[in-house]
Amino acid sequence: MNVRQFLIVLTISFLAMSCSSSGSDELSGAICGTPINPAVTRPLLTSTDDLHEFTRVDRSEAITAPCVLLAGRDPVLDFRFSWDDTARDLMYLAANTGSISGIREPREIDFTYKTIVGTDGAISIAPCKTNGGKYFTLTLQVPQIGLMDQTHRKDIEKFMRAYFPATLKTLGCK
Repeated sequence: MNVRQFLIVLTISFLAMSCSSSGSDELSGAICGTPINPAVTRPLLTSTDDLHEFTRVDRSEAITAPCVLLAGRDPVLDFRFSWDDTARDLMYLAANTGSISGIREPREIDFTYKTIVGTDGAISIAPCKTNGGKYFTLTLQVPQIGLMDQTHRKDIEKFMRAYFPATLKTLGCK
């Protein structure tokens, strides 16, 4: 192997190592198939170590399903994509004590889409005629936020104002 070939191999090896080491700890420009500015997401995350997704969402099938952003084994953002034939009562869903859509201290916000924001999550709904129904509901839960932590409501609202309309664009709503 001559010097030129050695330098090429060395450069390719260096580039491969630097690409693989930064990928899993940096916030992607998309979450659960929706493009989103990482600066809007970062305030909701307690960790960016080993970020990866678990998803069962299939936009073409429009079947209610979860998508979870995990840091290692810990869920940091928990989404539920849901399609229905009738509009859901968001305050009822938000006040539910279950683990699917319950959020603490829910309040409706002034927004283009009906949206409820709490101290640890949010729920939005919009008309969206697809194979799965006439309405799309997105639930966000931020499980890492402590019971008494009141400091993330504005961060959650800012995230939903960006994420929900961007998600609607990816769904092909009619």
